[in-house]
Amino acid sequence: MPRGDGFALHHPDSVLNEQGNILPLLEELQAVAPYPGDYEVLFVDDGSTDNTPVELQQAKAKYPFVRVIRHGKRAGKSRAIRTGCHAARTDWIMMVDGDMQNDPRDIAPMLAAVERDPEVKVVCGIRRRRDDTLAKKITSRLGNGIRRSLLRDGCPDTGCGFKLVHRAAMLELPQFDAIHRFIPTVATYSGWKMANVPINDRKRHAGRSKYTNIGRAAVGFFDLLGMLWMLRRNTMPGTAREV
Repeated sequence: MPRGDGFALHHPDSVLNEQGNILPLLEELQAVAPYPGDYEVLFVDDGSTDNTPVELQQAKAKYPFVRVIRHGKRAGKSRAIRTGCHAARTDWIMMVDGDMQNDPRDIAPMLAAVERDPEVKVVCGIRRRRDDTLAKKITSRLGNGIRRSLLRDGCPDTGCGFKLVHRAAMLELPQFDAIHRFIPTVATYSGWKMANVPINDRKRHAGRSKYTNIGRAAVGFFDLLGMLWMLRRNTMPGTAREV
C-alpha cells in the first residue's frame, strides 16, 4: 500500500467494557506504526459500563491521532465496524481487537500483502496457534470446518477479527448483525481479491470474553443459515467497470 494512502485502526468489536486494555494497546500500536503521521486510531465504544469511557478520554488527551465514537446504545460488533468505516478518514481500515489478543507487529505483513498486489481488497489474519482453552479451540475448528464446506470462501479462520480492508469495499457490504464474520465470504462472491496472512494469537490482557462457547456456536449456526440464504437470493456481478 502506498504510504500516501494512509490507514485507519479501529476496534471492530465495539469497545465494550475493555478497561485495562486501551492504553497498553495504544502503546503497542504506536511502537510499530509503519507510517508515522499517516494513520488514526478510531475506537467505537458500544455502550461500555465500566471505566472504558474514562480510559478512552485519557487516550485522546495523550495521543493526538486517537478518535472516539460512542454509540447511544449497544448495537454490536458489525454495527461498530460500519460506524468506524463511515467515520474513517483514510482509504484503508486495519481492524484490531481491543482485548490485545492481536499482535500489532503483524500489521506490517498485512500491509505488505497489499503492497505486493494492489488489487487485493481484503487481507485476513490467520491465527497460527490459538492461545485459547481446548473447548474453545475445538468449537472454533468445528465451526470453521462447517462454514468452509458450505461457503467455500478460501478463508480458514474467518473468526479472526484482525483484518485489513479497503474502506470503499467494506461500505458495500450488506448490513446485518454478524456480517463481520462473513467478510471473506462476501469478498469472494463479490469478486474482490483476498489474501490470507499468518499472525500470532495472544492471551487476553484484561477483562473477559463477551461470548461463551455454546452461545457462540448457536449464534454462528443461525448466522450461517442467514448467509446461505442471502447468497442464494442475491446476484453478485463480481467486478463491474466501464469499458
